Amino acid sequence: MGYRNLQECVADLERHGMLLRINAPLDPRLEIGAVQRRVYRSGGPALLFTNPVNCSFPLLGNLFGTLERTRFIFRDSLAGIRRLVDAKINPLSLIKHPLDALKTPFAAYHLLPRNVSHAPVLECRTTLSQLPQVVSWPNDGGAFITLPQVYTESPAKPGFGASNLGMYRVQISGNRYLPDLQAGLHYQIQRGIGAHHAEAIERGDLLRVNVFVGGAPSMAVAAVMPLPEGMPELSFAGLLGGHRIPMTKLPGHLPVSAEADFCICGVVDPGKTLPEGPFGDHLGYYSLAHDFPYIQVEAVYHRRDAIWPFTTVGRPPQEDTSFGAFIHELTGPLIPTVVTGVKEVHAVDAAGVHPLLLAVASERYVPYAPERRPQELLTIANAILGQGQLSLAKYLFIAAHEDAPGLHTHDIAAFFRHVLERADWRTDLHFQTATTIDTLDYSGNGLNEGSKVVIAAAGPKRRDLATEVPAGLELPPGFGPAAVCLPGVLAIQGPRSGQGRGEGDPGMEEFCRFYGERTCFDGFPLIVICDDSPFAAATLNNFLWVTFTRSNPATDLYGIGASLHAKHWGCSGPLVVDARVKPFHAPVLEDDPEVERKIETLGANNGPLKGFI
Repeated sequence: MGYRNLQECVADLERHGMLLRINAPLDPRLEIGAVQRRVYRSGGPALLFTNPVNCSFPLLGNLFGTLERTRFIFRDSLAGIRRLVDAKINPLSLIKHPLDALKTPFAAYHLLPRNVSHAPVLECRTTLSQLPQVVSWPNDGGAFITLPQVYTESPAKPGFGASNLGMYRVQISGNRYLPDLQAGLHYQIQRGIGAHHAEAIERGDLLRVNVFVGGAPSMAVAAVMPLPEGMPELSFAGLLGGHRIPMTKLPGHLPVSAEADFCICGVVDPGKTLPEGPFGDHLGYYSLAHDFPYIQVEAVYHRRDAIWPFTTVGRPPQEDTSFGAFIHELTGPLIPTVVTGVKEVHAVDAAGVHPLLLAVASERYVPYAPERRPQELLTIANAILGQGQLSLAKYLFIAAHEDAPGLHTHDIAAFFRHVLERADWRTDLHFQTATTIDTLDYSGNGLNEGSKVVIAAAGPKRRDLATEVPAGLELPPGFGPAAVCLPGVLAIQGPRSGQGRGEGDPGMEEFCRFYGERTCFDGFPLIVICDDSPFAAATLNNFLWVTFTRSNPATDLYGIGASLHAKHWGCSGPLVVDARVKPFHAPVLEDDPEVERKIETLGANNGPLKGFI
């Protein structure tokens, strides 16, 4: 049986040596988040901050900080989930293993929430200003709830069956919000709450919202699960938690998660917005202040023994990386059942998740052809980009399974090598030049606006990749030095960008023309122009982060020997990515040096975090 609430989970983790109590007085503004990030990077335990400054609630951080601990938390239910997933992929498996078939209905029984009359979460009342005021980064616009579970129901079809539970950040102080009365509600495009909000606007209704914090750990994971439309997240929370989720009715409000630690009840006026943000986000930059809906808060409840779970996000990897890895373990086997022909899809965490997708799929359109080329891959790529949050990707690299049956998308270096050995830039680049991208991505033409490119590779190897900077490489004035990121990938430092939003850069066109028909980049089909080439080439993660978070395909891809034929753009020489920081990009997240110096003392000889900081 899984944990029914956060208190059971904390006690069990402590018994197993997976949780550390921090009694030192630390401020939820900057200090506690900085500690959590440092301990995450060291692979450390979950952290219970028992003495936060100016706050009466203990804070729990790094709960999902390692994949091993996340598996441990859900150890009682994983086998049941895997049986259900396996049955969806191969129903005959239940015939082959009849004992598993007998257990599967019990797992499915947990899909349905149960109504209860006793709800610990309703024992006490408080206000937004009395909640932990967690500020993660120096330029955040206020305090945020970073592990919220935002619950809404369809205004047209109220009830659990058409409910949505999503992790949409909630700003509880700062900006122009009326203290204790208003809270910002930021949700990105392609999120389930958007359909409920659209219904409310169409009907002219207020949208009722409950924000749960804490409770069964399965609720937090369910809130970030990319579930198929029509499957309530509460069902998945019950399945993962190993028990039916207890919900209680509250007159005049939506149902409340009975075992939650906190619940904020309120309404969203469909016609009103207020500035929300800035907020240090998981791409490694600030998402800036923009107008978003807000909650008119009617009540704030909490249980007597309430614990405030939180996380901090920033440049990957962070704690939400473990979320992603765990979710992939659960749902990865289902991907081929959603899009025919797909073998694997990997949303690359180091590139901020949505900017970069890698996929392996079948290429069977003309199996008798003497040489394979991308055909079915393009159909499958369009299907991938039509699936929920995968539709937010900017770059999709897709390779043919038949060319290398052992190729896997999570071996990123090997995947890039395979694609770069085969890609023909004259034919294998396929653009969508004016479309939607991730709300948090500032590389495009505006909020939610940008472009996409599919890079499809199939057929025999066409080139050998170089691993050393070409001897005597001549660079245009203002460019250099050069460094090798991966086989076939060369980073070249460029001058500071002055590019405007939605515009190309004449300097990049000049860079490409400088080389004309010369073949001085043999073995380097991909060139990345960046602000700091030694940094970009230092690690695989640096290359991925710099290249794919700082470029918009339609404006920032160039080519040596570029040409346009029948409206199809390509190039005969290397593909060139302008991955410099542009004047309109959001600022990079940076730690506060004073805070870092203070928390260093926690890792000293007598400090509570010796060995972890």
